[in-house]
Amino acid sequence: MTGIMGLGRKSDVVLALRDADVVAAALRQALAEAPPQERPGLERAAALVESTAAATEDQLRARWVHARLAAVGFTGDIASVAAVRALRQAEPRLSLLAAVQLQKDAVAHPE
Repeated sequence: MTGIMGLGRKSDVVLALRDADVVAAALRQALAEAPPQERPGLERAAALVESTAAATEDQLRARWVHARLAAVGFTGDIASVAAVRALRQAEPRLSLLAAVQLQKDAVAHPE
């Protein structure tokens, strides 16, 4: 097979995946079965997962944008054209429209 159809094209769709509920369930199960000395760490981990799971899709996309920009070394103004350019450099398959929409999420939800 040469590839999945459509993956070589620019994309206007960014899908936010959430599996925090699966992780939270696994932590709750581990907590229920944990010996007393392991409980504090598991309780802290469960609290972190729950707080992360409470993030909106806009916040998740904003975090992703901030992480991608940091990965390419961008330190400028997130609202700038240079930020869109850096995001598209980090993720070449993003269309201009998708990059601008993601930038708006990042501006609305600074780190």
